[in-house]
Amino acid sequence: MQVELTILLATASTAMADISLPQFHSIDVPSHVYDGGWEHFVGGGIAVFDCNGDDRPELFAAGGTNPAQLFVNTSGPNVSFRSETPSALSLTGVTGAYPLDIDGDGFVDLAVLRVGEDVLLRGKANCAFEPFTSLKFQSQEHWTTGFSATWETGQTLPTLAFGTYVDRTNPDGPFEACGPTLLYRPVGAAYGPPFHLVPGHCSLSILFSDWARSGRADLRVSNDRHYYVRGGQEQLWAMEDTPRLYAPEDGWVSYSIWGMGIASRDVSGDGFPDVYLTSMGDQKFQIFDPTAEGPTWRDATYDRGTTAHRPHVGGDGRPSTGWHAQFGDVNNDGRDDIFVAKGNVEQMPDAAQTDPNNLLLQSANGQFFEAASAAGVASMGKSRGGALADLNGDGSLDLVVVNRGSELEIFQNEQQLGNWVQVDLGQDRPNRAAVGSFIEVKTSDRVQTREVTIGGGHASGISGLHHFGLGNADELELRVIWPDGTVGDWQTFRNNQVLRIDR
Repeated sequence: MQVELTILLATASTAMADISLPQFHSIDVPSHVYDGGWEHFVGGGIAVFDCNGDDRPELFAAGGTNPAQLFVNTSGPNVSFRSETPSALSLTGVTGAYPLDIDGDGFVDLAVLRVGEDVLLRGKANCAFEPFTSLKFQSQEHWTTGFSATWETGQTLPTLAFGTYVDRTNPDGPFEACGPTLLYRPVGAAYGPPFHLVPGHCSLSILFSDWARSGRADLRVSNDRHYYVRGGQEQLWAMEDTPRLYAPEDGWVSYSIWGMGIASRDVSGDGFPDVYLTSMGDQKFQIFDPTAEGPTWRDATYDRGTTAHRPHVGGDGRPSTGWHAQFGDVNNDGRDDIFVAKGNVEQMPDAAQTDPNNLLLQSANGQFFEAASAAGVASMGKSRGGALADLNGDGSLDLVVVNRGSELEIFQNEQQLGNWVQVDLGQDRPNRAAVGSFIEVKTSDRVQTREVTIGGGHASGISGLHHFGLGNADELELRVIWPDGTVGDWQTFRNNQVLRIDR
């Protein structure tokens, strides 16, 4: 046993030697706290998007029973923000928000998730917003905790999906009382009543993804077994004329977790999206199996070292509670890393009370290693939503974390460790941001594939530049496979710049 342990430690030490450690520092920001009763134990998301055209993303933070706030980006070399919230955004009951250009007018709009009626807000110049009355979107009273959107073939408006949690109107609840996932498909230039995807199993994260590279995005739903209790599982809906659930005979592997967040990225390098799913206890890393001829992902959690199942510092040995998860190359070495927001639901005695966030850095052999403490981002708050995004335009990913019951945190990534490129993708309306595209970036030793999606995470979404770390590469080749399947030409570019690729 001692020999085996020595070999394992030596292998880990060798793998970690090729990892560049980023360094973050906390910056001062205006006060903002996500808070409220049990309906705000979950949620607490952040939307990241540029609403004033200066190429620096703003932040719209959910507040729960506190008003939501817009933070306008004032960054120069150093990251900074000021609170400047228009009345249309100063909403209570907000659990999260996702940015997208719904009407294709060039201004980013917002899908705002709430305990109550969800809201679509139309973006205007200089971060102004107004109700989106022209779409005839109507929301009932729901406890909404997930969102995703995609453009289906032939449609001028996106298909919208809202994931609901516990049905608060069910007198027999809250256990075994889960609401449906609501699907809004456009009818011409507006939306009719939603189609209910049932059974619903208390969704906390949903994501449209073209998992098969077939040209059609299906809807993955991550569900919380704490409330569906029995008979439920994770779900994948085939977006046919009448949506249907994939089943084991299709290749779908049935499993149940305390599903809270979805992150999607091609980590294996085969061009197909893999997934990272947060939960209580073990987080799940699953690699897509292209040989299975169906929606089949194989568990690689322990093989890759991504369990993040207990606190890595703080001395609390009870199981962790994962929320938001996101892939991103925080040290620009050309390999995607994983950020996980952690925090007890409230005072659950069987789960860790001191539960620091994770930053899992990927080594050259595909193993992941915990680095949050060494990098300076091991927050001890009850973290919920979050975002990895370049906030000051220096090519390094910074970090935003929304905490329940304590202050919002922003961490600036202060080290330039490797080369990078950021891609601003666009096409004519509809679907100006080319959602459903695949971006491929080729350097001498690898091809990175990025699917352009809206959704996933935990109540948190990003619209804007697509960041790629390049390691030591001085130049790259890039091409885009557009939403209709048209394959662009490979083009050669230099590193360390923003590339604006228009169709």
